[in-house]
Amino acid sequence: MTLRLVTEGDRHVVVTRRFAAPPDLVYRAHVEPDLIRRWLTGPEGWVMTECVSDPRPGGAIRFAWADAAGANGFHLTGEYLEVAPGARILHVERMFLPAPTPDNRVETTFRALEGGTLVTLRMTLPDAETRAAMLATGMEQGMEASYARLEGLLPAAAGG
Repeated sequence: MTLRLVTEGDRHVVVTRRFAAPPDLVYRAHVEPDLIRRWLTGPEGWVMTECVSDPRPGGAIRFAWADAAGANGFHLTGEYLEVAPGARILHVERMFLPAPTPDNRVETTFRALEGGTLVTLRMTLPDAETRAAMLATGMEQGMEASYARLEGLLPAAAGG
């Protein structure tokens, strides 16, 4: 199951990927800190050092990563705007690399398909330059690796 990333207009990035698990489980893996820590680990060889996820309107998001030596870290902060368990998440995030990036508005939907879930993540960035800079970081490869880890985690998270 491969990740598909496309751009729309000047400010949007749309990522889709199918998972062989039901929407409620894939959704939980996107909002529950103990599950997030197991798949959203950043670039290969990095670890998640902080994971705050309070999935309710106004709830905080804070994720931090560091390389194996504990150096070269980065983090993101944000807040949930809307949450529909098992179906949709709308949040705002900003990366600190170390300076903060402009807000990235992210809508993630979870749609049931035969034998699984289609996740669609739609990012809305402030302008074309911000989008280009984000894509230049290797975001697509990082997302592909993270979602592959998530695919492997889902059977265990389901108790199977």
